[in-house]
Amino acid sequence: MFNFNDIAKIGGWLTEKEGFFLYSTARKVKKENFIVEIGSWRGKSTICLGKGSIEGNKPKVYAIDPHVGSSEHQKKFGKVDTFDSFKDNIKKAGVDNYVTPIRDTSENAAKSFTDPVEFVFIDGAHEFRFVRLDFKLWFPKIINGGSIAFHDSWHYFGPHLASAIPLLVSSKVNNPKLIDTITYFEKVEKNSYIDRINNVIFLISRLFFGVIGSIEINTKGAVFK
Repeated sequence: MFNFNDIAKIGGWLTEKEGFFLYSTARKVKKENFIVEIGSWRGKSTICLGKGSIEGNKPKVYAIDPHVGSSEHQKKFGKVDTFDSFKDNIKKAGVDNYVTPIRDTSENAAKSFTDPVEFVFIDGAHEFRFVRLDFKLWFPKIINGGSIAFHDSWHYFGPHLASAIPLLVSSKVNNPKLIDTITYFEKVEKNSYIDRINNVIFLISRLFFGVIGSIEINTKGAVFK
């Protein structure tokens, strides 16, 4: 049974509620489809997805990360290489047989990826151009009925805007939800007029939540570590 406390000490920025969301979403993915994670760091979110896979239908998890850190990681930690600690962590957690690491950029990995994807978790570089590129590369690969999630989606400008654009303009997304800092929504063949109204209402609600949450972070420190 999945226990977030078992991985709480692994470096990363994932709350318990977010971890359980990833776990429960992965449990529902069909065996013939795939899970894609963009940005793995030291494997905390990867383990959540892997545990969900094992306790569900056992789909394969592709974990894509060059493991040299994003620009914000490099500013904070300097030169990094997280690949060995990532491999050690997923092995200790017992999910290594269900996780295929791809040590490369999201852009390069997408070029030759043709498997049917049911869930994508975007948590790579947080600059808008990178998050937007991740969405453009991987959303077309998601099957109808699948879903996509963005980490840090209301207190970082890049994920915030990149997740807002499809909710405002796309005819293929509906049912958005917010789990701590994760925004996720489903892919459909065509959404309805009511779906589009609900998407806008969600964004207004998220904006309000983000203002309140940002005040809390600024006054109390980073509460989502």
